[in-house]
Amino acid sequence: MARINAVITGVAGYVPDYILNNEELSRMVDTNDEWITTRTGIKERRILTEEGLGTSYMARKAAKLLLKKTEVDPDTIGAILVATTTPDYVHPSTASIVLGKLGLKNAFAFDISAACCGFMYALDVACKMIQSGVYKRIIVIGADKMSAITDYRDRATCPLFGDGAGAVLVEGTTEENIGLVDSYHRTDGKGLPFLHIKAGGSVCPSSRFTVDHRLHYTYQEGRTVFRYAVTAMGDDCDVLLKRNNLTKDDIAHVVCHQANLRIIEAVSKRLGIPMEKVLVNIQHYGNTSAACMPLVLWDFESQFKKGDNILFTAFGAGFVNGALLYKWAYDGKTAADKK
Repeated sequence: MARINAVITGVAGYVPDYILNNEELSRMVDTNDEWITTRTGIKERRILTEEGLGTSYMARKAAKLLLKKTEVDPDTIGAILVATTTPDYVHPSTASIVLGKLGLKNAFAFDISAACCGFMYALDVACKMIQSGVYKRIIVIGADKMSAITDYRDRATCPLFGDGAGAVLVEGTTEENIGLVDSYHRTDGKGLPFLHIKAGGSVCPSSRFTVDHRLHYTYQEGRTVFRYAVTAMGDDCDVLLKRNNLTKDDIAHVVCHQANLRIIEAVSKRLGIPMEKVLVNIQHYGNTSAACMPLVLWDFESQFKKGDNILFTAFGAGFVNGALLYKWAYDGKTAADKK
C-alpha cells in the first residue's frame, strides 16, 4: 500500500475591517508611532469591534472562504481543528461552533490550546491524522481575538496584539516528496511567571476583585520572553535541518510566528537565513497569536512553488515552542488568484 502524504491544498484568511493604527493607539495610551515601530515593527493591527462577535466568527469567515476557493464538497471534510487562546466560551469548543455554522454533516471538531504555537501544532496533528488513512480532508484554523485579552492601559503590551483568522485544507496524497516532512516540538513549563493571564481559570476564578484589578489581560515580561523565544526557535529549526540533512540554502521560505520584528530578525540571524526568505506581515496585523502563521501563508501564497522547502517555527505562552518542515504541494500563484 502506497504511503499517504499529508499536503496543504488551499489557504484562506480573514481579518476585521477596523484598522487600529499607531497614531490612534497613541491617543489611547502613552506611546507613539516611532516607539512602537522601532521596538516591534508593527504599524497597525485589525480589531473585531462588533459587539457579540468572537473568535468563531473570524474562524468561520476564513473557513467559508477556504471552501469556496478550493471548491471541495463540504460533506467530505472529516474534521475541523481550531487553534485558539481566545475561545468564544470555556465550553463548548470554538471548533464545534464553527462546524455548526458551516453546516458540516460528516465531521467532528475540537480546539487546540497551545498559544502562539497552536496553528503549527494543529497542522502537525492534522497531517498525522491524514497519514493514518482514516481521514480524507481536514480543515485547520488558527484564530484569535487578542483584543479581548489586551489591556489598552498597558503601553508595553497593547501595541502588540490584533485579531484575525487563517485556515488551511489538509488532504492526503500518494504523490511522493511533498507535504509534511518532519516536526520537532517542545514545552518548557518554566514559562508561567513570564507570560500569562492571572485570572479567569480554575486557579483564580472570575470575581469582582479580579475584574476591578484588571487581572483578565495578558501579562508579559518582554525581555525574558524575547531571550527564550529566539533561542528556542533557532535551536528547533537547527534540529530539523540537521535531522533531514538540509542546509540553510535548501530552505525557500521561513514562516515565523509574528510576535515581534526584532525576534523574527534575531531568529533569521541565528539561523543564517537572510531576511529575504523570512515572510513578514506583522506590520499590518500585529501579533494575532494562533492566526499569525496561516495569515502569513494567505498573504504570501502567490510566492510558493511546488517543492519549496518551508520552515515553520513558533514560541508562545507556557513556553511552548517548535518547528515544522514542510514541502509545498502546488503552484501558489494560480491558487492565490482565486482570492
